Amino acid sequence: MIKIAPSILASDFSRLAAEISMVENDGADYIHVDVMDGRFVPNITIGQPVVAAIRKITKLPLDVHLMIEDPDRHIESFVEAGADIICIHQEAGIHLERSIQFIRSLGAKAAVSLNPATDVNTLKYVLPELDMVLIMSVNPGFGGQEFIGFSIEKIKELRAMADRLNPGMDIEVDGGINMDNIREVVKAGANVIVAGSGIYGDGNPATAVSLMRRMAGG
Repeated sequence: MIKIAPSILASDFSRLAAEISMVENDGADYIHVDVMDGRFVPNITIGQPVVAAIRKITKLPLDVHLMIEDPDRHIESFVEAGADIICIHQEAGIHLERSIQFIRSLGAKAAVSLNPATDVNTLKYVLPELDMVLIMSVNPGFGGQEFIGFSIEKIKELRAMADRLNPGMDIEVDGGINMDNIREVVKAGANVIVAGSGIYGDGNPATAVSLMRRMAGG
Protein backbone atom coordinates (compact mmCIF):
# COMPACT_ATOMS: atom_id res chain seq x y z
CA MET A 1 0.00 0.00 0.00
CA ILE A 2 1.33 3.41 -0.99
CA LYS A 3 1.44 6.03 1.76
CA ILE A 4 1.57 9.75 1.05
CA ALA A 5 3.31 12.04 3.54
CA PRO A 6 2.85 15.74 2.75
CA SER A 7 5.81 17.79 3.92
CA ILE A 8 4.77 20.94 5.73
CA LEU A 9 8.07 22.53 4.73
CA ALA A 10 6.32 23.66 1.55
CA SER A 11 3.12 24.77 3.27
CA ASP A 12 2.03 28.27 4.26
CA PHE A 13 3.15 28.46 7.89
CA SER A 14 0.86 31.44 8.51
CA ARG A 15 -2.10 29.09 8.11
CA LEU A 16 -0.52 25.80 9.13
CA ALA A 17 -3.62 24.30 10.76
CA ALA A 18 -5.65 24.82 7.59
CA GLU A 19 -2.85 23.47 5.40
CA ILE A 20 -2.64 20.29 7.47
CA SER A 21 -6.41 19.88 7.63
CA MET A 22 -6.60 20.19 3.85
CA VAL A 23 -4.24 17.27 3.15
CA GLU A 24 -5.70 15.21 5.99
CA ASN A 25 -9.16 15.56 4.45
CA ASP A 26 -7.74 14.47 1.09
CA GLY A 27 -6.42 11.21 2.54
CA ALA A 28 -2.83 11.88 3.60
CA ASP A 29 -1.29 9.02 5.60
CA TYR A 30 1.38 10.95 7.53
CA ILE A 31 2.39 14.53 8.17
CA HIS A 32 6.08 14.88 7.39
CA VAL A 33 7.91 17.39 9.58
CA ASP A 34 11.38 18.53 8.53
CA VAL A 35 13.52 19.68 11.46
CA MET A 36 16.72 21.47 10.41
CA ASP A 37 19.37 22.94 12.68
CA GLY A 38 21.43 25.18 10.38
CA ARG A 39 24.48 22.98 11.00
CA PHE A 40 23.88 19.50 9.59
CA VAL A 41 22.01 21.27 6.78
CA PRO A 42 22.21 24.96 5.82
CA ASN A 43 18.63 25.86 6.68
CA ILE A 44 16.82 26.29 10.02
CA THR A 45 13.17 25.31 10.34
CA ILE A 46 11.16 24.32 13.40
CA GLY A 47 11.48 22.55 16.73
CA GLN A 48 9.59 20.73 19.44
CA PRO A 49 6.99 23.44 20.21
CA VAL A 50 5.70 23.38 16.64
CA VAL A 51 5.54 19.58 16.65
CA ALA A 52 3.55 19.75 19.88
CA ALA A 53 1.18 22.28 18.30
CA ILE A 54 0.71 20.09 15.22
CA ARG A 55 -0.01 17.11 17.46
CA LYS A 56 -3.05 18.98 18.82
CA ILE A 57 -4.60 19.60 15.40
CA THR A 58 -4.25 16.27 13.59
CA LYS A 59 -4.80 12.59 14.26
CA LEU A 60 -2.36 11.58 11.54
CA PRO A 61 0.99 10.06 12.52
CA LEU A 62 3.76 12.63 12.69
CA ASP A 63 6.78 11.59 10.66
CA VAL A 64 9.56 13.74 12.13
CA HIS A 65 12.77 13.93 10.10
CA LEU A 66 15.66 15.19 12.21
CA MET A 67 18.22 16.83 9.94
CA ILE A 68 20.34 17.80 12.91
CA GLU A 69 23.77 17.10 14.38
CA ASP A 70 23.97 14.77 17.38
CA PRO A 71 20.28 13.83 17.18
CA ASP A 72 20.40 11.76 20.38
CA ARG A 73 20.18 14.98 22.39
CA HIS A 74 16.70 15.71 21.07
CA ILE A 75 15.06 12.37 20.31
CA GLU A 76 13.20 12.09 23.61
CA SER A 77 11.86 15.64 23.53
CA PHE A 78 10.48 15.16 20.01
CA VAL A 79 8.74 11.95 21.05
CA GLU A 80 7.31 13.78 24.06
CA ALA A 81 6.11 16.53 21.69
CA GLY A 82 4.11 13.97 19.73
CA ALA A 83 6.33 12.39 17.07
CA ASP A 84 5.21 8.91 16.03
CA ILE A 85 8.17 8.24 13.75
CA ILE A 86 11.66 9.57 14.44
CA CYS A 87 14.02 9.61 11.47
CA ILE A 88 17.68 10.35 12.08
CA HIS A 89 20.51 10.57 9.56
CA GLN A 90 23.09 7.85 9.20
CA GLU A 91 25.64 10.64 8.66
CA ALA A 92 24.70 12.67 11.74
CA GLY A 93 25.30 10.37 14.68
CA ILE A 94 28.11 8.24 16.04
CA HIS A 95 26.41 5.18 17.52
CA LEU A 96 23.57 4.52 15.09
CA GLU A 97 22.43 1.20 16.54
CA ARG A 98 22.22 2.70 20.01
CA SER A 99 20.15 5.61 18.68
CA ILE A 100 17.75 3.22 16.95
CA GLN A 101 17.23 1.26 20.15
CA PHE A 102 16.68 4.48 22.08
CA ILE A 103 13.94 5.58 19.68
CA ARG A 104 12.21 2.23 19.98
CA SER A 105 12.47 2.26 23.76
CA LEU A 106 10.46 5.49 23.78
CA GLY A 107 7.62 3.85 21.87
CA ALA A 108 8.25 5.57 18.53
CA LYS A 109 9.02 3.95 15.20
CA ALA A 110 12.67 4.13 14.21
CA ALA A 111 13.80 5.34 10.79
CA VAL A 112 17.15 6.24 9.30
CA SER A 113 17.76 8.59 6.39
CA LEU A 114 20.53 8.43 3.80
CA ASN A 115 21.88 11.44 1.95
CA PRO A 116 22.15 11.05 -1.84
CA ALA A 117 25.86 10.11 -1.83
CA THR A 118 25.57 7.60 1.05
CA ASP A 119 25.62 3.92 0.06
CA VAL A 120 22.67 1.79 1.20
CA ASN A 121 25.13 -0.87 2.39
CA THR A 122 26.03 1.34 5.35
CA LEU A 123 22.73 0.14 6.88
CA LYS A 124 23.27 -3.56 6.31
CA TYR A 125 23.72 -4.51 9.95
CA VAL A 126 20.97 -2.34 11.42
CA LEU A 127 18.35 -2.90 8.73
CA PRO A 128 16.52 -5.66 10.66
CA GLU A 129 15.94 -3.20 13.52
CA LEU A 130 14.36 -0.44 11.43
CA ASP A 131 10.75 0.38 10.73
CA MET A 132 11.66 2.59 7.78
CA VAL A 133 14.56 3.92 5.72
CA LEU A 134 14.31 7.32 4.07
CA ILE A 135 16.18 7.78 0.79
CA MET A 136 16.89 11.45 0.19
CA SER A 137 16.49 12.10 -3.52
CA VAL A 138 17.80 15.66 -3.13
CA ASN A 139 20.53 17.02 -0.93
CA PRO A 140 18.74 17.94 2.31
CA GLY A 141 18.28 21.47 3.50
CA PHE A 142 15.90 23.16 1.10
CA GLY A 143 12.57 22.41 -0.53
CA GLY A 144 11.79 22.71 -4.23
CA GLN A 145 14.87 20.91 -5.57
CA GLU A 146 14.92 18.59 -8.58
CA PHE A 147 14.91 14.83 -8.14
CA ILE A 148 18.39 13.24 -8.40
CA GLY A 149 18.18 10.53 -11.06
CA PHE A 150 20.48 7.94 -9.48
CA SER A 151 18.10 7.74 -6.52
CA ILE A 152 16.08 5.20 -8.52
CA GLU A 153 18.97 2.74 -8.46
CA LYS A 154 19.45 3.32 -4.72
CA ILE A 155 15.78 2.56 -4.06
CA LYS A 156 16.08 -0.68 -6.03
CA GLU A 157 19.21 -1.69 -4.11
CA LEU A 158 17.56 -0.94 -0.79
CA ARG A 159 14.40 -2.83 -1.74
CA ALA A 160 16.45 -5.91 -2.60
CA MET A 161 18.34 -5.66 0.70
CA ALA A 162 15.14 -5.18 2.69
CA ASP A 163 13.52 -8.16 0.98
CA ARG A 164 16.35 -10.30 2.37
CA LEU A 165 16.75 -8.77 5.82
CA ASN A 166 13.54 -6.97 6.78
CA PRO A 167 10.68 -7.55 4.31
CA GLY A 168 8.14 -5.52 6.28
CA MET A 169 10.27 -2.37 6.39
CA ASP A 170 8.94 0.77 4.71
CA ILE A 171 11.03 2.62 2.14
CA GLU A 172 10.35 6.34 2.12
CA VAL A 173 11.65 8.74 -0.53
CA ASP A 174 11.87 12.51 -0.14
CA GLY A 175 12.90 15.18 -2.61
CA GLY A 176 11.64 16.39 -5.94
CA ILE A 177 8.78 13.89 -6.22
CA ASN A 178 5.85 15.04 -8.32
CA MET A 179 3.06 13.72 -10.51
CA ASP A 180 5.51 13.01 -13.33
CA ASN A 181 7.99 10.78 -11.48
CA ILE A 182 6.07 9.24 -8.59
CA ARG A 183 5.19 6.06 -10.48
CA GLU A 184 8.85 5.37 -11.31
CA VAL A 185 9.79 5.88 -7.64
CA VAL A 186 7.12 3.43 -6.50
CA LYS A 187 8.03 0.92 -9.20
CA ALA A 188 11.62 0.99 -7.92
CA GLY A 189 10.41 -0.18 -4.50
CA ALA A 190 9.32 2.81 -2.43
CA ASN A 191 6.02 2.70 -0.58
CA VAL A 192 6.08 5.96 1.42
CA ILE A 193 6.24 9.16 -0.61
CA VAL A 194 7.13 12.53 0.87
CA ALA A 195 6.01 15.50 -1.20
CA GLY A 196 6.18 19.17 -0.34
CA SER A 197 6.13 21.30 -3.46
CA GLY A 198 4.50 18.39 -5.29
CA ILE A 199 1.45 18.83 -3.05
CA TYR A 200 1.43 22.36 -1.66
CA GLY A 201 2.80 23.83 -4.87
CA ASP A 202 0.15 22.09 -6.95
CA GLY A 203 -2.52 24.16 -8.61
CA ASN A 204 -5.12 22.47 -6.43
CA PRO A 205 -3.44 21.25 -3.23
CA ALA A 206 -6.79 20.26 -1.72
CA THR A 207 -6.89 17.28 -4.11
CA ALA A 208 -3.16 16.78 -4.71
CA VAL A 209 -2.78 13.87 -2.27
CA SER A 210 -5.47 11.76 -3.89
CA LEU A 211 -4.19 12.61 -7.37
CA MET A 212 -0.64 11.70 -6.39
CA ARG A 213 -1.85 8.37 -5.01
CA ARG A 214 -3.63 7.63 -8.30
CA MET A 215 -0.54 8.55 -10.29
CA ALA A 216 1.50 6.20 -8.10
CA GLY A 217 -0.85 3.38 -8.95
CA GLY A 218 -1.83 2.88 -5.33
